[in-house]
Amino acid sequence: MDLDAVPQEGNATLDGHSKLMYARDAQGRVVTTTSRGWEAEEIVTSHAVDVLVEQAKEARERAKAGLASPLEYWMYERRMDVALLSQTSGFWQWRVRRHLQPRHFAALSQAHLARYAEALGLPISTLQALP
Repeated sequence: MDLDAVPQEGNATLDGHSKLMYARDAQGRVVTTTSRGWEAEEIVTSHAVDVLVEQAKEARERAKAGLASPLEYWMYERRMDVALLSQTSGFWQWRVRRHLQPRHFAALSQAHLARYAEALGLPISTLQALP
């Protein structure tokens, strides 16, 4: 993208902030510049957030019914999926999926709960319950 073509339409999801982008200047060099975003990006981001909000709502209902652990709700509430929670907590993805089941979550040690709590930015007591 050329430097003068970097979108500056504005994007409500950036909340007035700018983001760093790469573009080519007049001499053909890759340089950094800021962008206020563009409408297409805002639409896609808003849709993705809406999907995560819906997933959190569904996970909360499953957890209340005893079909999922509170971890699943908090994962979606914190805008994460299994892959991202795995990466931030240090657990393999198959273990994260296993811990989304109530009986396996209930058996987690304090050390494992602490890793999830840190990854989600929550105290352990909040992680173990639903709002």
